[in-house]
Amino acid sequence: MRIDVLGAVRALRDDGTPVDLGGPRHREVLARLVAAGGRMVSTDTLVDDLWAEPPVRAVGALRTFVAALRRAIEPDRPPRTPPRVLVTEGPGYALRLPRAQVDAHRFEDALARARRTPAALTDLDAALAAWRGPAYADVTGSLWARRERARLEELRLEGLELRARLLLDSGSGAELVAELGAHVTEHPWREPAWGLLARALHRAGRQADALATLRRARTMLVEQLGLDPGAGLQRLEADILQGATTLRPARTVWTAGVRLGPRTTVELARTLALAGGDALVHSRRDRLAAVQAAERTGDVALTARVIGAYDVPALWSRADDPEQSRAVVAAAERTLTALGADGPAELRARLLATVAVESRSADLSGTERERAGQAAREAEALARELGDPALLVFALNGVFLQSFTRPGLAAARDATGAEILGLATRHELPNFAVLGRLIRLQSASALGDLDAAAAHARAAERLAVSTEASLVPVLTGWFRARATAARSAEPGGPSAATAAARYRAAEDALAGTASMPGLHRGLFALALLGLRLLHGRPAPTDPALDWGPYRPWAQPLVLLAQDRVEEARAALSAAPEPPLDHMQEALWCLTAHAAARLGEPPIAARAATALRPARTEHAGGATGMLTLGPVARYLTEAETCATQG
Repeated sequence: MRIDVLGAVRALRDDGTPVDLGGPRHREVLARLVAAGGRMVSTDTLVDDLWAEPPVRAVGALRTFVAALRRAIEPDRPPRTPPRVLVTEGPGYALRLPRAQVDAHRFEDALARARRTPAALTDLDAALAAWRGPAYADVTGSLWARRERARLEELRLEGLELRARLLLDSGSGAELVAELGAHVTEHPWREPAWGLLARALHRAGRQADALATLRRARTMLVEQLGLDPGAGLQRLEADILQGATTLRPARTVWTAGVRLGPRTTVELARTLALAGGDALVHSRRDRLAAVQAAERTGDVALTARVIGAYDVPALWSRADDPEQSRAVVAAAERTLTALGADGPAELRARLLATVAVESRSADLSGTERERAGQAAREAEALARELGDPALLVFALNGVFLQSFTRPGLAAARDATGAEILGLATRHELPNFAVLGRLIRLQSASALGDLDAAAAHARAAERLAVSTEASLVPVLTGWFRARATAARSAEPGGPSAATAAARYRAAEDALAGTASMPGLHRGLFALALLGLRLLHGRPAPTDPALDWGPYRPWAQPLVLLAQDRVEEARAALSAAPEPPLDHMQEALWCLTAHAAARLGEPPIAARAATALRPARTEHAGGATGMLTLGPVARYLTEAETCATQG
């Protein structure tokens, strides 16, 4: 099913047939929940938004509208089973649909992608074409709808202008003259639109018309508003008069397709990677291309330098692109073999550190994990012998990523993070100083010291300003959501709904980066499950939740929440041992909890054995991003169940 609000409010089934939503009030309730973007809207807010003067039985009427909408949206839902789309949450309601199934959200996401990269132009075209009229067109009397309609209309105009700019930047755009002419006639105060029209006219070979357009814009602004045109329009007029090269189509800034040598390419890729976001995605691709180009030269020393030059700090134990990481590791191992045991120590150390950093523990077999751990130890030893602080922090990054060999090692990781931070601070290596702070944030979170973790979060954010590390505030936003979740289980703490809203905001920020799928997939669902367990509630059963790689360990509890006990038992038996990564304590705790609930002593005993070294830690805390509460709680459950066998 999908919901459309860019025009009159409507819902359509997967086959395109319309859903009967009921009367105007029903559609307005649905529309108001769409506007909340998946967040909970309290009953009081809904009543205030629906009625200027609420009737005496307003809350009862609202519940009637919600019940009717649930029947319309989920007609096949079995009786007495919880709704999955329009759900009750805390003191209100929320709409649980993937963003791709709501046209307004698809449009906003396409616009955000197009702002970051020209490659998203096709998606933006499709999103703009989906508009059928003013947003929420049939919700006419409500203040909230007027505000939301104005906001979305502003974004639509921005989208139209961004699309035109991207086309002009790419070398086309002459065909936009008529469209942009109509646009400036309808919206004459939008200065950027006048500039785009002038550029389109110039691209069509109509230089005189382009200049006349800019002069018309100036006349209108001066005579009607008393304002001179902005610097952009003035500069464009001068460029047209002088035939400036700035009017030619822009060249891509990425290295792919540019004739650069492998060393130059990988150095540029490293610089792009440190910027984060989409630049990080492009840099990974260009880095692998540079490695492959270096190998083709047959120059072993050159290949070693190219592979080892990409010393970009890495925090997460699951690769964003496992296939690419494996390709880099394979190239590094081939180059190590070619160099031999007597090869230059600095090159060998960098290659070994690369193997350790790229071999993310969640993706490894037992043999691969042994090899990666050995590479980390050898890289660290060589770097210490060489006395090179920049090389040592890179090697210690590998040590950190290979330190998830069993649950309960937060204190050891904190020591590694402290050394990285100290070296990076003393030797002015700011990107690794950020890494050190984030490792220490994670470790303090795992140990339940939220005050120390918060101090590291603030310090990381200060460093991120100078290093332009765009992902840092995203990660620290998740930490603050994790802290809110922990406090929500304490007397006088924030509500569970507040914690869920914090997680939702953190999820939206992370989804917007598009550069860390290894971190992103499944994180939000696991965070919500942890929040529910903190409050003694069953697992969330919303089918729209993406459990990502964590589904095998969450599935038994999801099935239990649906009273599907035998299926839950089968899922628990089929679940493998958790991978040795940031999530291992959390996943073992899920296993322990499910085993205790289902009365499975052998599985509970295995979970208890795994969790005993982590007794003083917090489940999920090693991520710095979510929590299931103290490990001791789940360990006690598992030990009690195990002794009953």
